[in-house]
Amino acid sequence: MSYYDPLETRDPDEREADLMDKLARQVAHAKETTHYYFQALAGVNPYECTTREALARLPLTRKRDLIDLQKKTPPFGGLNSLPRHKAKRVFASPGPIYEIQGKDIDPWRMARVLYAAGFRDGDLIHNCFSYHFTPGAFIFEGGARKLGCAVFPGGTGQTEQQVQAMLDLKPEGYVGTPSFLRIIVEKAEELGANISFLRKACVSGEALPGVTRDWLRQRGISVRQCYATADIGAIGYETEAEEGLVVEEELLVEIVRPGTGDPVAPGEVGEVVVTTFNPDYPLIRFATGDLSAILPGRSPCGRSNIRLKGWLGRADQTTKVKGMFVHPEQVADLARRHPEIGRMRLVVDNPGGQDRMVLHCETALGNPELDKALVASLREVTKLRGEVAFSAPGGLPNDGKVIEDSRVY
Repeated sequence: MSYYDPLETRDPDEREADLMDKLARQVAHAKETTHYYFQALAGVNPYECTTREALARLPLTRKRDLIDLQKKTPPFGGLNSLPRHKAKRVFASPGPIYEIQGKDIDPWRMARVLYAAGFRDGDLIHNCFSYHFTPGAFIFEGGARKLGCAVFPGGTGQTEQQVQAMLDLKPEGYVGTPSFLRIIVEKAEELGANISFLRKACVSGEALPGVTRDWLRQRGISVRQCYATADIGAIGYETEAEEGLVVEEELLVEIVRPGTGDPVAPGEVGEVVVTTFNPDYPLIRFATGDLSAILPGRSPCGRSNIRLKGWLGRADQTTKVKGMFVHPEQVADLARRHPEIGRMRLVVDNPGGQDRMVLHCETALGNPELDKALVASLREVTKLRGEVAFSAPGGLPNDGKVIEDSRVY
């Protein structure tokens, strides 16, 4: 096996001690240098933030709140410690949400991801992420440059020109979405162009279906996935084992129950929450809005960090019932009021064309009094009438959903 550096195979206890030491210093740095965390972490002693339990007590910063934060404190919501005029680049993602890149060539830690995908110093990478507005192309280009790879800025679209550039330059690998890679290869086959020199790819931005991976593998292209966001950069990456996504070394990752900041049990599906150690744009307990779960055991590839199961959906399951929004945080409030309940899932349907809410609860203690109490709490918290249904412990699916909208229109 070949590794980017010794960090990938270090003892998990050593990694945890290192991350906790960095956490305390990053909390202190964020409080001292950013407007947002000066307020959000008021009363927090940074140097007591040296355990997972202390981390779980810190407030979440939700991705969905960035638009409003950036409107109130433009342009970056007060989360940046680096002033705008000292930035290397500024990007815009849909929303719009603005992101800042400092002086570091690879603040998104993508070099490690590309190495795990098989890229090496001297390779030429055909980059088909967009160079327009968003940071995707630059995220991968920064990692490539740090790794010693040259980059062709292919961008998106213009399929025949992409094939011609590949024929002329003969890149060893591709980065971009898996669907566009397949389109390029199909176009090459249609044109009778031999691009068999393209042997590896690192893809992101959308799901990689097994049928697409197999189709590309049959054509000699090894494909690895990366889970990244515009705000954080690389979070998890696939290795030659192809068993889950290994968490990047320079991050603290938690899985929490949607609507709360409470860590879930190992293996349970929840929201991915990330703490970064980027000094220019520190994000502490950043709730991505994505669902995943921790896989048990160590990767067969030998890397010792925890692994994510992959992207399992969206955590923000807010829906509108009879003209009123119902949020995951409200279901979390119900759970706090009734600790005798295990999992809860609020199912919204519309039999007969009328919206209905049913709160499904896992408990071994179902009785009429508990039913009445839950109905009353549901009305008080959501301002809407609803019903309650009980199931045995373990009876609800482990998929991270706390609100299920199953209405048929």
